[in-house]
Amino acid sequence: MGIRHKSRELAVQALFYMDIIKNDSQETVELFCDNFAHSKNAVPFFLELVNGVIDYRSKIDSILERFSSNWKISRMSCVDRNIIRLAVYELLFRDDIPSKVSINEAIDIGKKFGTEESGAFINGILDSIRIALEKEEINIVTTQVHSEP
Repeated sequence: MGIRHKSRELAVQALFYMDIIKNDSQETVELFCDNFAHSKNAVPFFLELVNGVIDYRSKIDSILERFSSNWKISRMSCVDRNIIRLAVYELLFRDDIPSKVSINEAIDIGKKFGTEESGAFINGILDSIRIALEKEEINIVTTQVHSEP
């Protein structure tokens, strides 16, 4: 398993934990690192991902709401919701990561930590967002979703 994959898995676990306890403070991130981030090499990328999702969560969630037809974020499993948040952060704000990599990583993590349906569910939402980004229907700067004319 590569360092970035391990960082993503840890990030999903941390985001899940923070979602459950409803606390995304830096103290919570540090507490998680102290207790669960055993690979020092994975920590820098882990912190970039977790802090990125925390910083942009409202924008990420508004896009997620738009592309998860008939699914309110609150109705999604906590695991799937946080895997998708992480991948959407990468799709929107990490130009150094190809969208295919972000989506495949999210699907793999969903299969590992989610349900039998998680992989397909995650893939469907993320692929819709990827297509909208390619068509420039999502403005990354403001992260507003534009309807087609």
